[in-house]
Amino acid sequence: MEPRHSNHSVGNAVVHLVWIPKRRRKVLVGEVAKRLRQIFYDLASLKDWDILALEVAPDHVHLFVEYQPTYAINQIVKFFKGRSSYLLRSEFPDLKKMPSMWTNSYFYSTAGNVSASVIKKYIEDPHHK
Repeated sequence: MEPRHSNHSVGNAVVHLVWIPKRRRKVLVGEVAKRLRQIFYDLASLKDWDILALEVAPDHVHLFVEYQPTYAINQIVKFFKGRSSYLLRSEFPDLKKMPSMWTNSYFYSTAGNVSASVIKKYIEDPHHK
């Protein structure tokens, strides 16, 4: 991954996200799964984010995305979940039978090019003193 450049910063901001449909229903199959993938890639393109990996399982989604650090992780999740819910429920009427498309919760884990132990070792190196 090449670092992103903005007016006052350079770096990589990547996050692994996981979330599930309401009541963990296995609704992300067939045309729904295909359309969800397309929605995610379209949304990422719109925001100038890069999807590094995407897996749509019948009852959950894994998304590994690189984004600008001007966004908070909860904003990224809200954007993907909100827009995809609206579009999927309008295109697939059976999904309207669910109280909502997604649960309110999600998992996230930030990632980078080096591990926490490497960063700690670098900071604690005596050359800084």
